[in-house]
Amino acid sequence: MAVLFLLLSVALIIILTTRLQVHPFLALFLVAVLYGFVAGMPLEAIVKSINEGFGETLGKIGLIIIFGVIIGVFLENSGGAYTLADKVLRMVGRKRVTEAMGIIGYFVSIPVFADSGFLLVSPLNRSLSKKAGISLAGPAVALGLGLTATHTMVPPTPGPIAAAGILGADLGLVMLVGLPISALALVVGLLYSTRYAAKTYIDPNPEITEEEVNRRLKSAPGALKASVPVVVPILLIIVKSLLQNYGTALSPSLYNLISFLGEPVVALCIGAFLSLTLPKKLKTDMLSSQGWVGIALKDAASIILITGAGGIFGKILQNSGIADTLGTALADINLSIWLPFLLAAAIKTAQGSSTVALITTASIILPMMGSLGFETELQKAMVVVAIGAGSAVVSHANDSFFWVITQMSGMKVRTGYRLYTLGTLVLGVSAAFFLFLGYLLFT
Repeated sequence: MAVLFLLLSVALIIILTTRLQVHPFLALFLVAVLYGFVAGMPLEAIVKSINEGFGETLGKIGLIIIFGVIIGVFLENSGGAYTLADKVLRMVGRKRVTEAMGIIGYFVSIPVFADSGFLLVSPLNRSLSKKAGISLAGPAVALGLGLTATHTMVPPTPGPIAAAGILGADLGLVMLVGLPISALALVVGLLYSTRYAAKTYIDPNPEITEEEVNRRLKSAPGALKASVPVVVPILLIIVKSLLQNYGTALSPSLYNLISFLGEPVVALCIGAFLSLTLPKKLKTDMLSSQGWVGIALKDAASIILITGAGGIFGKILQNSGIADTLGTALADINLSIWLPFLLAAAIKTAQGSSTVALITTASIILPMMGSLGFETELQKAMVVVAIGAGSAVVSHANDSFFWVITQMSGMKVRTGYRLYTLGTLVLGVSAAFFLFLGYLLFT
């Protein structure tokens, strides 16, 4: 019954947002509360889930969204985004924008959270698509899949690290297995993005004409200067990530300082302040409620509310026990390396968080490792990557990242399901297939 309630909830969200044109925030909130009632959750547990889901989600990415949108608005209005787009287009060609975004996402998400990475690269994605005269759908989906591939399968992102720790897998081996598997899966994801997703037209920036783009380019900063607000936060986050693994020789004060600067919210705050250097002349009205900052905050408000509502839906699903129900049902089936994949996919689909899916699945699989035949170090590493591949399947309404992608890319909810949700299925299943081949060959 729990799975049926989940499917009905997803169907209701789609009907409310597409057929009845209800705002996604209201649709998500109402369906989340309704699911809590139908699932038989105690009233106080529903209230607690609402508060925790909204608060925890926005506590993690609320300010990141705000600073990311401010960076995007200054890049766009100063013309810097289009200068960057021109530079990248000359390097990769107008026909390879989708592939370029997927590859950028793949490398950015190794040290940077997928949400932060998408918000950082989204302005460049929009401007590249605009300059190339192509739909935003293909590059946006490719960027999302590239970010998801390494976020779920390659340390040092928290989910794979936690799963490796629970299962006692060697982190180096997990990386050695995760990198090629996720890269091969992304190749399939890029084919999906270029051959299928790109056929749906989404205007990269419907409010800006080609004449306006050319006008902004006349006073735009150079490509190097325009890249600083994006590159500096990414570098800060990367350095912090490296320090956590290899920075033990540093003095405590220097380590703490770099760790502070590398926190995503601090790094993007620095990026937002650096973006103030992009206009030819910074005017105080740009910082007013009617200026560029005001526009950014209005744009961010809707994204924040919808993302928070997605967090509520995910938390209610977590606390309703649906993940435990699915985990128990699948744990009795021995499907070799496919079992951890399917278990993680069921839990991810049920409650939305890839990290929760990774940790929960690893905890369920741990007592069965010996009986399932996963005993060598290589097999343990493969199990972690299999769980990671499953934790990508599928991203939909209960995943805050789904709402970041759809809202930042101007996708309708139905389009998001058809393009990005299906794309995560393609990505995860491809990774599991390549991993299965490797399991047959090397174990």
